[in-house]
Amino acid sequence: MQAAKLIVLTGPSGVGKGTLVRSLLQRHRELHLSVSATTRTSRPGEIEGKDYYFLSREQFEDMIQAGELLEWAEYAGNYYGTLRSSVEKRLAQGKSVVLEIEVVGARKIQQSFPDALRIFILPPSMQQLERRLRSRGNDSEEAVARRLERAHLEIAAQDEFDQQIVNHDLETALQEIEAVIFSTELPR
Repeated sequence: MQAAKLIVLTGPSGVGKGTLVRSLLQRHRELHLSVSATTRTSRPGEIEGKDYYFLSREQFEDMIQAGELLEWAEYAGNYYGTLRSSVEKRLAQGKSVVLEIEVVGARKIQQSFPDALRIFILPPSMQQLERRLRSRGNDSEEAVARRLERAHLEIAAQDEFDQQIVNHDLETALQEIEAVIFSTELPR
């Protein structure tokens, strides 16, 4: 049996991180998702405590000051972060934890968890990424433009991460992620 590990999936907004993580968790019940906190408003169908912990800006900033976040970043005008206590508790129980987080946060994880397995998810192309972002129908033109501009900067940082996987086809990308997670022994 492999030791518990912290697994970070990151990449630009719209690359399919959420879909990949949901599929991964369905196939591997031994993996546990860390639910992130955010100050953005919930999208239709999202559930408090399951998809995100939806906080006010003031609540989030209080958590930053109190050191209650393992990592946090401001992205597209909202804060996103990982609750330190829930991740540390699962790892102490010997359970592997998956974080689906933005690139800035993923960089911060290396500081506090240098042995974390960090996987960068790439779009097949910038045109495909733009199509995915627009097809969501959640964002204004201005927000889509900001996400695309940010995606260029994030993709340029892909080599900072342990593995890079292109999400051209969901099943293929998922199999590549599984191969990386279950074949990689990290130092304790």
